Amino acid sequence: MFDSLSERLGGIFERLRGRGALTEIDVRAAMREVRVALLEADVALPVVKDFIENATQRAIGAEVIKSVTPGQQVVKIVNDCLVELLGGEDEPAPLKIAVTPPAVVMMVGLQGSGKTTSSAKLASWLATRERKKVMMASLDVARPAAQEQLRVLGEQLEIATLPIIAGQTPVQIAERARQSARLQGFDVIILDTAGRLGVDEALMTEMAAIATATTPDEILLVVDSLTGQDAVNVASAFKERVALTGVILTRMDGDARGGAALSMRSVTGAPIRFAGVGEKLDALELFDARRVAGRILGMGDIVGLVEKAAANFEAEQAEKMAEKLAKGQFDMDDLRQQLGQMKKMGGLSGLAAMMPGMGAAKKAMDSGAINPKLLDRMEAIILSMTPKERAKPEIITAKRKIRIANGSGTTVQDVNKVLKMHQEMANAMKRLKKMGGMKGMMKMLAGMGGMPGPDGGAGGAKDTGGPGGAIDLGAVGRMFGRPGLGSLPPGFNKFGRK
Repeated sequence: MFDSLSERLGGIFERLRGRGALTEIDVRAAMREVRVALLEADVALPVVKDFIENATQRAIGAEVIKSVTPGQQVVKIVNDCLVELLGGEDEPAPLKIAVTPPAVVMMVGLQGSGKTTSSAKLASWLATRERKKVMMASLDVARPAAQEQLRVLGEQLEIATLPIIAGQTPVQIAERARQSARLQGFDVIILDTAGRLGVDEALMTEMAAIATATTPDEILLVVDSLTGQDAVNVASAFKERVALTGVILTRMDGDARGGAALSMRSVTGAPIRFAGVGEKLDALELFDARRVAGRILGMGDIVGLVEKAAANFEAEQAEKMAEKLAKGQFDMDDLRQQLGQMKKMGGLSGLAAMMPGMGAAKKAMDSGAINPKLLDRMEAIILSMTPKERAKPEIITAKRKIRIANGSGTTVQDVNKVLKMHQEMANAMKRLKKMGGMKGMMKMLAGMGGMPGPDGGAGGAKDTGGPGGAIDLGAVGRMFGRPGLGSLPPGFNKFGRK
């Protein structure tokens, strides 16, 4: 999501960054282009008008005209306005959990928006992240097998679901669910209401009756991001009937233009609480306005990258690696483990999307200039080596390289590139040891910034390079053979090209 919008805005701001000084005419011309980009992204017209007016008033002020880097200052202003549009600077708001349990969370939305799956994802998130005892209850008596679907999801997640009793009305099920949850000591109960094909009056009345009977702590509207402008109309209709407290956007990993996400906060007045980012039942993230705005403007999402790394962190493996690094050792098996970690974190494309200044690199991968199976091919080369060769790659002769290439379905040149990459990484590990190990490296990284500073200039260390103080990802640029993106080990730029 947002790829098209991000590309359009990136082109607009790239032209501004190259200008030494900006006049009011320049700013207004750029904002007209931003307006068109937002409308093409299916953002609601009233939202676009307010956004452009707000951003323009800030951008034509003295702070831009007198800025040392006026182009970057405009980017910062648009970023700030995007953050406000998406929910503000505050941390993602936690769900309200009643002092006297059980807290009631009511899920509403159109049929097909992913409401039942989102109910299960939210239950899993509360159980694993918040350590809450959760029960789910399906109030959908209209759609065939809707209640059975939630029961099956509950079994997969080991989350309790309310037993199904045929013939009960949604209000009766909701009241039974509250009573059962209270008696069994559950902290939270999630009520999955019936989805509706459209703004159906009978179902809307039913939804309002459930809200009156259960007085929910949270009423979350589930919206499919792919519905675009229609999502705004749906949100308005639901807002009129119940007091929405939050929004869950599903399929945020899809190829929608992003209009629903950018419009939802303004239309409903309720914060976007969560984003569904995949089909798996753990693919639910807290929605953070600052991070989403950063990704739209090509500033990356370093916090998200760190969280992904932490989620895939294996303590035992890390301890073994630390022991080897302390001795200055780094063999081919260690390299394979690092490649595996990168794959778990979304591969090269997933990582590039979260790194500042890496829009061009991600575009190169998406266009096919870089083979998305690159990590798999590198891993195949390493697995085609014998245990002895992986432990001591220096013994790999020309004959062995031919055997490894044949075994992995690659070429001798590809094998040479992997070996060279390993050698450079091994040398880097030795230098890291001289710097004082991981602690020394963390001190070195402490000053690196990824967002523009208060004055629109570089954030963090002055030598980090890149527009707006983006981290100098020297390693990644050479990998794609593109100037200005930094560098990885030489030769990685052509490896795996289609």
